[in-house]
Amino acid sequence: MGTPRTLEPVQLRRVDVGGPFWATRLEVNRRRTIPAIHRQLVETGRLDAYRSGGGRGDRPTPHLFWDSDVAKWIEAAAYALASRPDPALQALVRDAVVRLASIQQPDGYLNVYFTTVAPAKRWTNLGMWHELYCAGHLIEAGVALYEATGDRSLLDVVVRYADHIDDTFGPGRRPGCCGHPEIELALVRLYRTTQEPRYLALSQFFLDQRGRRPSVFDEELRRLPPEDAELNRRYLMRDGRFDSTYCQDHLPVRDQFEVVGHAVRAMYLGAGMVDVGMETGDATLVSAARRIWESATGRKMYVTGGLGSRRDIEGFGPDYELPDEDAYAETCATVGLILLSHRLFHADPHGRYIDVLERALYNGLLAGVSLDGETFFYENPLASRGHHHRQPWYEVACCPPNLARLLASLGQYAYSEGPQEAFVHLYVGGKADLVCGDVRVTLHQQTDYPWDGRVRLTVVPDKPITLTLHLRVPGWCPDWSVSVNGEPLADASSPGAQAKAVPGYVALDRFWRPGDTVELTLAMPVQRLYGHPRSRDLVGRVALQRGPLIYCLEQHDNGPGLDRVVLPSDAPIESRLDEALLGGVVVLSAEASQLQETDWEGGLYRASSPVLHRRPIVAIPYFAWDNRSPGEMRVWLRDRS
Repeated sequence: MGTPRTLEPVQLRRVDVGGPFWATRLEVNRRRTIPAIHRQLVETGRLDAYRSGGGRGDRPTPHLFWDSDVAKWIEAAAYALASRPDPALQALVRDAVVRLASIQQPDGYLNVYFTTVAPAKRWTNLGMWHELYCAGHLIEAGVALYEATGDRSLLDVVVRYADHIDDTFGPGRRPGCCGHPEIELALVRLYRTTQEPRYLALSQFFLDQRGRRPSVFDEELRRLPPEDAELNRRYLMRDGRFDSTYCQDHLPVRDQFEVVGHAVRAMYLGAGMVDVGMETGDATLVSAARRIWESATGRKMYVTGGLGSRRDIEGFGPDYELPDEDAYAETCATVGLILLSHRLFHADPHGRYIDVLERALYNGLLAGVSLDGETFFYENPLASRGHHHRQPWYEVACCPPNLARLLASLGQYAYSEGPQEAFVHLYVGGKADLVCGDVRVTLHQQTDYPWDGRVRLTVVPDKPITLTLHLRVPGWCPDWSVSVNGEPLADASSPGAQAKAVPGYVALDRFWRPGDTVELTLAMPVQRLYGHPRSRDLVGRVALQRGPLIYCLEQHDNGPGLDRVVLPSDAPIESRLDEALLGGVVVLSAEASQLQETDWEGGLYRASSPVLHRRPIVAIPYFAWDNRSPGEMRVWLRDRS
């Protein structure tokens, strides 16, 4: 329907992530996290609800969101099965699909809450009751399971559901869209799999409904009985007047220029806009999504890639509002940022999108799960007084399965392919089979990234091929070098290197033969980061970064009083690999100072400045905090020039 896309992500089943850092984490995700989530689905009654008829007797009553929890778990399991056969996991997936299918209604409708608890209220509160959101995650799960394993069982179920939704909504039928975007990008995935144009048209319809006046949500609120409108009044009213900024309904999507409202919704909406824009050739949708992304990453993103400073709306405040201890930074918002950044790269190839994706992946996302894979953060603050800890589950449990599905699908974010070009975005080790034109090109990647900046690639095409191989040079990297078959390229203007072909990448344009090797070396100095002067919570503070990783201090290594630690701007910072710590991490150490509490004689104020005592500090990667004894944590330290 739109302009044919020439650059595509390499499909997950053709990528094997095998570097030591990521192989360990993906194995934990497969063997510990995905089973742990399944246990919670069983113990909380989520799976049993599909056969028991819902909240009867002493069984828990299904929640509005339950379908999405189960669907995201199926999607995560499907991606894990694409990478490694696992008969036991496959049996659990099959059981979950049978349970879902067992409650599908004759007209195709599928939602456990509105089938077993409130059947008369189907499609009455699109603004806050998440029906289309849950439908979107079911559709994504059906597509993922089919693409990963060839199993059509859930795909057939969600096709019937999508047909029911298309029969219900659209021009000449019923107006409306979902208060929580997700159905938009899911319908595009279904369209790409089935080639049924109705699904793409319906996705565009839902986008075009948003921002109309009168708002579809305002008209819906007027029809709702008071007992059903509590959430709508809480989030869609301000000072007694209707205001749907919370769910990005304040303007038509093509006119939006600032990221506002609920952070997860904003990112999912942007992802759907890019998908529809790419498929239909509507550049205005892609441009608007890019503006939303630029607003988020340029003025409202935490240094960890987290999004959302406001707890009351799980979303965005004004520009530069970035409190560290009160940061909301929901794990799901980080997932959404990764989804949007990846899509924008393929619409507008530029290294800045993958820079943000990588920042979010290594910091905001990885922090969301413990090293053993069985406890999770919903919120990801950048400072803690010792009371914030991961939990095995949450009443609203969107984050654990969302994180699991992102990690299980990591391979599809690492490479892209086109007729005469290949991109390496992430340095994750392992192997990828690309298809460039009519030639299969296998890339073997060896690296100890993110601890080390050396990457070795072996290029093995089925037959010699002229191809441009793009290697990402991260924005944080101050210096790099590259060689081909042992011959260094003196600079970016050397023959065979076109550094400006795509910003953020060095492009190696040459005739490749089987066994050709490329060695990329990325300098990884420890860097001090400073916040924008308009971000009042960051003024006078400094954060530490090495490679893609943001670092933090923990009380376990440094004792209490982390907010009183002062890091001189000229203090040398050393890095070393500690293989015995936290599964093996590079730690940073420096000589700092700490404001002392002694000699105050019980008073609150005095005329002389506090005493600074010199003391060593040790910093660990932010993703690894809260895996030992409870205690304080801090990313932003006091800076002394």
